[in-house]
Amino acid sequence: MLKKFKIWYKNVFGSRRELVREETMDVKNHRVEIHDVTYFVAKALFTDIPEMIEIERAVYAGQAPWDSTAFANELRREKDRLYLVIRKNDKLLAFIGSTFDERTRDAHITNIAVLPEFQGRGLGRFLMGIMIKKAKQLNYKSVSLEVRVSNHNAQKLYRDLDFEQTGIKRGYYFGDHEDAADMVLYLKEEPEETD
Repeated sequence: MLKKFKIWYKNVFGSRRELVREETMDVKNHRVEIHDVTYFVAKALFTDIPEMIEIERAVYAGQAPWDSTAFANELRREKDRLYLVIRKNDKLLAFIGSTFDERTRDAHITNIAVLPEFQGRGLGRFLMGIMIKKAKQLNYKSVSLEVRVSNHNAQKLYRDLDFEQTGIKRGYYFGDHEDAADMVLYLKEEPEETD
């Protein structure tokens, strides 16, 4: 009897949850105003990967922590990954990537980078806001990330967004083996909607 109930429950409510997830992960291309400047936001495409790598090189002193294969593997996983880009005048200025783990109910920010000459204009905060909103829509428990211990500007942004440092990962970053600060934003549980 319990098995039949579980099957019925999954058929009725599982599909609704999957629909909510699918709708949440779908981002339509659109214009946005950030500090009175108009930008274009879209889901990242495979054709964006070279520019994403160029942004990484600009941010990380000529190094690209992720290669095209790593980004391509992420973009292929549309059910549990979301990558967004911001453009102005057809130039890629910033991007963010996140995994959405149904099991742990955590949205983990895998990448966020803004061209150095466009930092401080609210682009990173805007992208983080989208991912936090998506996690809330999915009724997740947390949003997490790692950040270089030397990246004080990013840490300030995350603290401003109510992230807490929860630990240190020693020698985390490939190449220079810099430590990473683990940071987490704990989300308040929203009551589930009923029909």
